[in-house]
Parts: sequence; C-alpha cells; structure tokens
Amino acid sequence: MSSTAPSTRMTGIGRVLVIVYAVMALAATGRSFVQIVRRFDEAPLAYTLSAVAALVYILATLALIFARRRGWYTVAWVAIVFELTGVLVVGVLSILLPALFQHETVWSLFGRGYLFVPLVLPVFGIWWLRTHRPVAVERPVEAVA
Repeated sequence: MSSTAPSTRMTGIGRVLVIVYAVMALAATGRSFVQIVRRFDEAPLAYTLSAVAALVYILATLALIFARRRGWYTVAWVAIVFELTGVLVVGVLSILLPALFQHETVWSLFGRGYLFVPLVLPVFGIWWLRTHRPVAVERPVEAVA
C-alpha cells in the first residue's frame, strides 16, 4: 500500500461518531426491549417508536462503519435523515400532543431523556457524511487495438 493511498480505516471524529451511535443503539434497544416486554399494552405507539429508533441506530452504526462502500454510504444517509426526521416529528408531537406520548420514547421531547443526543447526533452524522464521501475507484482504461 502506497503512502498516498487513502486510508480505509475510520479515525478521529468518524470513530467517535460510530461509538456514540453504537451506544445509542444499545441504549435504545435495551429501553425498547424492557418497555415492550413489561408494559407494551400501556403505550404501544411510544414503545414501538422506541424499537424503531433502536433499529435505526443499529442500521446507522453499521452503515457508518462500512460507509466507504457506496451502497453503505447511501444506507447511512437514509438512516440518518430518517433519524433526524423522527426526532423532529416525535419531538414536536410530544410537545403539541402529549396524550400521544404519555410514556416517553427515545425521541420524545427531542431526546431529552438522552440529554438531547438524539437531536444533535444526526446533525453530526450528516456533516460527517458530507465531508467523507467514498472515493470512487479508478479503473484503468483498456487500450483499444
């Protein structure tokens, strides 16, 4: 490998971003599992949304890890934009229609229960994706004889 070749390892802020996404994936998965097993009948919408958030964090974590590959890069974009949309929609609805969310979800009140990390994290994720596009692989041009 030459010294001018781009690194395939994630470093710096990208690594921190993946770690935070992984922590959120674990936290949201644990929360939604306990909520669904113990009290699903009390707030099915809220607890289903927590499970959806968990799946989105898992998918975003994996997609960011493999984002150097074009397909995963696209998956990362979709997951993170979906996450941001979810946080904003659920955040607004949990303020305007609190009866819908008598039990908190991961995204309720813009992620207040998680110190607003769910609101800030996708913004950093989008920034990282915009500044770390996958490098197109150059293919040698075959000589026409």
